[in-house]
Amino acid sequence: MSKTQIEIMVLDDEPIVGERLKDFLEGKGLTVETFTDSSKAIERIKEKQFDVVVTDYKMDGPTGLDVLRAINELSPSTQVIVITAYATIERIRESEALRAFEFVNKPFQLTDIHKKVLKAAKRKRK
Repeated sequence: MSKTQIEIMVLDDEPIVGERLKDFLEGKGLTVETFTDSSKAIERIKEKQFDVVVTDYKMDGPTGLDVLRAINELSPSTQVIVITAYATIERIRESEALRAFEFVNKPFQLTDIHKKVLKAAKRKRK
């Protein structure tokens, strides 16, 4: 019996963040696409539905919240984890209002993100 593959998008304007997450999550058996350009990530979401998107909050061009809005419109079952080094109560509330699954502060533990991704993917499949 084969298990369903979990499809993840990681979006962060810092390439090292995407690379670290991709290497770690793929090592755990997940399929990961990484983006550093939020506009290109939104274009990809128009082409493919992901189970989970992990997005940075603050980026040049469309922000993580803009990405979240696009996902709500284009792929409402996709779960979104917002990561940021600039957490504030307002940002957390705004993310939650747009139905973000989780809001995670940088720096984060890779194992913590992995657990949150699995939990989010499980919610997506319901």
